[in-house]
Amino acid sequence: MQPPNYRLGSPFTVLLALPPHQAARLLEVQAAGTTDRDLQQATVDALGEVYFRQGRSRAHGLDVELTDTEQFAFELY
Repeated sequence: MQPPNYRLGSPFTVLLALPPHQAARLLEVQAAGTTDRDLQQATVDALGEVYFRQGRSRAHGLDVELTDTEQFAFELY
């Protein structure tokens, strides 16, 4: 059985702290000079793990896909 496909209907803001391995992955992809698609995929992977699946504690098997994305902003502290 396939997990449900959820679509959020309106723009929203997600503020979260990424675990070090996900933050490092985003920086590696950006530094490698890869395509926007590669950076988007790394972002999807991070959001899927941290926001939707909460580090494997819920939503097992949920596939995350970004559509109609208007803006991404990252801040490093």
